[in-house]
This record gives sequence, C-alpha cells and structure tokens, in this order.
Amino acid sequence: MKSSEKLPFRIGVGIVLLNKKNEVFVGERIDNPGKYFQLPQGGVDENESFFQAAIRELKEETGVQSIELLKEINGWLEYDLPEYLLGKIWNGKYRGQKQKWFIVKFTGEEEEIDIKTKSPEFTKWKWIKYKELPKVVVDFKLEIYKKLVNEIDSIKLN
Repeated sequence: MKSSEKLPFRIGVGIVLLNKKNEVFVGERIDNPGKYFQLPQGGVDENESFFQAAIRELKEETGVQSIELLKEINGWLEYDLPEYLLGKIWNGKYRGQKQKWFIVKFTGEEEEIDIKTKSPEFTKWKWIKYKELPKVVVDFKLEIYKKLVNEIDSIKLN
C-alpha cells in the first residue's frame, strides 16, 4: 500500500458548463498556466448540498449564476494526485478528490462570465467542443474527463 492510500479523498463537486452551442467552459488554472485547462470544481462547505456547492463554486470561479441543471451524474468520480503533488496541495491532508459532478446549461449572456473574482482560479477561459475535454486536461484527471464526455453524450442536447 502506498503511503498516499492512507490519506482520505477530499469531497468535492465539479461542474460541466455548456453554452447554447453545447460547447464547454474550461479555464486555465492560475497555478499551472500554459498547457492545461479544467472545469470549475471545488469543495463542499458544511451544511451545503452538493448542488448548492456546485452553484457556489461556479459563481466563485466564473461569476456565472444563470444556469439550468441538465444532469446530476450518478455516483462519484475520483482521482489520485500524482506523487509530486502530494503534500503540496490541500496541506497534504488528501490523496486526491472524490467528486459529485453536474452538467448545467448556461442560460445567461457571455458578459456574465468574470474570472477576475475575489480569489481567482483561472488566468483565462474559453469554450471548446466537449469531445475535446480529454485533450486539454492534466493527465491525472484524464479518466474523469473521458467519463464526463460519455455523460454529456447521454444527454439529448438541443
């Protein structure tokens, strides 16, 4: 057993934000600029439902509030941090994340998107075709993003 396997997963949420063209919002992380993008995600506060946490995290990271829930993904999606990040992220308390994911439709106008928030997480953002998600994500989250593509495929998008 690796020493990291003794650590718990951090419980979190993730949000797939689709625009009117069914493209997905991705942001370039402020702490890892240059190559990788990710979907909005974050932790769950005490006495907060998973969907409430998703709404809060989306607003905190992107400014977006105008959404419609399309799907709550069944079960959990998990990832382990690579060895080189253990001890550096979350003060070394967690081995990775166990996340509840939601797919939502952005019903607002693009001016609503504002990544220059109180505690910014992204340096820039863009819309991409959702099938491209596995090509832009850091390798240790790849399996989650592949599953998310399949989940988006399962929705009847208009």
